[in-house]
Amino acid sequence: MQLLNYSKTNYMKINKSISWKVILPVLLFSAFSCQKVLEEKPLSFLSPENFYKNEADAKAAINAVYSALYTYDLYLQPMWNLTMLDDDHVSGADWFLGTSGAGNPQGYWGVDGPWVGCYSVISRANTVLENVAKINTNIDATVKNRILGEAYFFRGWAYFQLVQLYGAVPIRLKSLSLDPTASLARSSVADVYKQVIADFKSAEANLLPITDTKSGEPGRVTRSVAKGFLAKTYLTIASGAATGNVSVRGGKDNGMYTYPKTVVAGLENIASKDYYILARDKALEVITSNEYSMFANWTDMWSKAGRNKTEHMWELQALGGSSFVNELHNYMSSFSTFGRGAMWFTNNHYNDYDTTDIRVLKGVVHNYEMNNAARTKYFYPSWQSYNYKVINGATYANTPATDDRAYTIKYSDVADPTVSRSDAHFPMIRYTEMYLIVAEADNEINNGPSPQAYTNLNTIRTRAKTQTAPANLTRDEFRSFVLAERAREFVFEGVRRYDLMRWGIYLQVMNKIGIGQNNITKVRNTRNLLLPIPQSEINSNTLITANNPGW
Repeated sequence: MQLLNYSKTNYMKINKSISWKVILPVLLFSAFSCQKVLEEKPLSFLSPENFYKNEADAKAAINAVYSALYTYDLYLQPMWNLTMLDDDHVSGADWFLGTSGAGNPQGYWGVDGPWVGCYSVISRANTVLENVAKINTNIDATVKNRILGEAYFFRGWAYFQLVQLYGAVPIRLKSLSLDPTASLARSSVADVYKQVIADFKSAEANLLPITDTKSGEPGRVTRSVAKGFLAKTYLTIASGAATGNVSVRGGKDNGMYTYPKTVVAGLENIASKDYYILARDKALEVITSNEYSMFANWTDMWSKAGRNKTEHMWELQALGGSSFVNELHNYMSSFSTFGRGAMWFTNNHYNDYDTTDIRVLKGVVHNYEMNNAARTKYFYPSWQSYNYKVINGATYANTPATDDRAYTIKYSDVADPTVSRSDAHFPMIRYTEMYLIVAEADNEINNGPSPQAYTNLNTIRTRAKTQTAPANLTRDEFRSFVLAERAREFVFEGVRRYDLMRWGIYLQVMNKIGIGQNNITKVRNTRNLLLPIPQSEINSNTLITANNPGW
């Protein structure tokens, strides 16, 4: 749902235009006639000045902010292509991953999408904040504050994406109606993060717990979602500013390689430990709130019955039959013309799971072909490939050439598995991440893993039915283990690239692979640390005189 918003300036221009087109003939007519001049009334226009009157208007306005996520600027492709595919653990068809997978996002049609989409979210959020605050009648005060909290959250969320993807960016805190200034200078990375934190804190203060009947429909952000993103923001700053070594399994041989991390540009001289404390404590607030809980069985989380439940703090809703779900299936969900999605694990990542890990045993499927003329696609775990599988009277056999294609079942819950439109939701943040934030942060705070760090890490591993983390790990060893655990737990959830970036090892990890599985190029250079600012922005914003390095 989108609102038809005219700025005050444009509204006046429109009225002036209409007035002179009407008045000039009238004046001429009156000069030659004694007839009474007709008084023309201007047409009515939908504008912020006359739209925001009641609770229904406020809800329509905040719905327009949510709807900005479901565009071809954000989650109808670009955010997946530019983040999820840019991952050391992702493989797939070279024709599909060729542009972004090769590290050349400028050759991709949607390269400007995250910038345009995030600033669209910001613009709509600013309009809500300015106008809903003025509604004093015909609106429930609690609902009004919740809507303002949602607007603060999305503005913070948008700047959080922008600063991670583009570095220093302009900060616009007023709508164009109040501030029509076209040109704004880029604020420092540190200042953008300050704004992100301020907005998430404002959201936290206004949003409701999920248990409150006025928190809104499923799919809306809640108080704990704001807390969770605050924890993620603090963790991102802390790890970006930290120094030390990080060990990562990878390269062509899946060996363990240790890299000296680099400080993320713009986060120099920041007290890393202070932000780790903030990250840990905020994540603990979510855990101790008892608003969410982990599914007892990992597989239940990806069922229809598990949607918007217990562990899913915030999910993008499927909107069945829409472009959103059609795009989602193209990546990793239901049947498509080339199998189940275009993405699958690399062998390296696949081999990083223990053989007992339920996330592989029950969470991964492999490309099989049915023994019939149509060669219908089906999927079955490869370690049982010595067996034939009979399903509904049909026999399925392994095709060795496709044995290395591992797909998750995370997004495979479909209304009709014979059609290529998934109605699976997409997780934006899960309760599980709070445990891993605590584990990572507590290890850094104490210069080694505390009992609390081990407990939180092993909570995740115990649910996955895999062995607990080795005892007596050093700080660096535990840090690397948690980073690997995040990769195992959140594979294909758009987390891995951000983890490599915030730890300052993205270039080293990707270049160690070089040309990877299925001819997918992982070679990167320094310009790939940030996305290019759209040329249209540089052309229109006179205070941005140069693009990001290398672009």
